[in-house]
Formats: sequence, C-alpha cells, structure tokens
Amino acid sequence: MDNSGTKRPIRVGLLNFEPLRVAGFSEILAARGAFEARATQLTDLVRKPQFDVLLIALTDVGLTCEMLSSLRSRRLRLRALVMGAPLGDESISVLIGAGAKGWLEDTSTPEQILQALHVVIRGSIWAPRRILSRVVDRAFGGKPVSAEIQRAYFTDREREVLRQLVMARSNREIAQALSLREQTVKAYIARMMRKVGVGNRIALSMQAGEVEPGQQEEQEPPLSI
Repeated sequence: MDNSGTKRPIRVGLLNFEPLRVAGFSEILAARGAFEARATQLTDLVRKPQFDVLLIALTDVGLTCEMLSSLRSRRLRLRALVMGAPLGDESISVLIGAGAKGWLEDTSTPEQILQALHVVIRGSIWAPRRILSRVVDRAFGGKPVSAEIQRAYFTDREREVLRQLVMARSNREIAQALSLREQTVKAYIARMMRKVGVGNRIALSMQAGEVEPGQQEEQEPPLSI
C-alpha cells in the first residue's frame, strides 16, 4: 500500500519485448486492475530496481541465463518469468537453475499469464510439475541453493512436503497427496522454516526453488498443471 492507504498495483517489468507486444501486455494487465506493466532495460534494473516481477522475452537460452545470473550476482531479488517459443525440459530446467521463477510459452493465454504472475508473486515457481520435481530432486542431490538449505537436515517426510510446497500446493492439497492431516503438514512446514531460518512458507519455497542446473535425468511422462 502507498502512504494514502491505497493498495498499489503489482509492477511488472517487460524486458526484451518488441513495442507491439509491450503495448499488448500493458493493455491486458491494466484491464485486470491489479497490475501495471511497462518496458524496461537491464541497465535500468541494475541501477534502480522498481518492479515486483520481471517478464523476460527469451532470445537465447545461454544469453538469458547470463542475464539472470547477473541479476542474482547483484543480489537483486527480482522474480523473473521467462517467455518464448517451446523448449525442451532440460532448457527449462537450466533457465530455472539460473534464477528464473517460471516459464511461459508464447502461445500462453492471458489467463495463464495472469495465473503465472500470481504464483511467482507468492514466491513459488511456475513450470510443469515434472520440471519442479526434477528441480527439487537436484537440490537434494547435492546442489542446494543456499547455505541455509545446505546446512539444514530434512527427514524424508519433510522432503516430500517441501516438494509439494514448491509446486505451489496448499496445505490441504499437500495433506491429501501425502495422506496426512492438514495440521501435520503445517507442523512439518513450521519445523523446516525453523531449520532453514526463514519466517514464512514463501521464503522456504524460494530457498528450495533456486537451484543450480545439473545433468539431465531420464524424461518422465508429461504432466500438466
């Protein structure tokens, strides 16, 4: 909220998009009321970060990864969504490993774009569940995201709960998936937050979501979200 008590819109930065697409995104998001979108440049982001979430047009996977790594190295806590032509699972995993909080195809509908923005704003990752599962498995396979996650010892059940949490599932959904009581799920999440030293589930999810890319695993059957 601003000083007058009015809730300000969510600020979306549009990076590397052509002017026509910038105009289209701005119109679509403005029509929803809760968003305000405008074009930006990498130099502006580094000098004066002013966006809640960043939507990046993919031109090249390698170059986009370098850009994401550059933003991370400057400790800019920007939540970035990458959008482009269809990619394979490994390329999407590499983008998420470099710091992207989600992946959208160019053919995504306005409703899908809005849903992705809301998920990323909450601190989770927007990607197919097979990708999220791979990302979390890699984090627990020796490539954790942070010193806090690296030092924390999680039980097998806590890891199962964390996998579900990173997939942006609610406590009720986690409880149903793992055959637990909802109160038990809350207790597991609270215990993991204490171990990692964060104050909320969003921060815990973000800590688990930013992993380094590893070697490609055998592909799974497609699962949609």
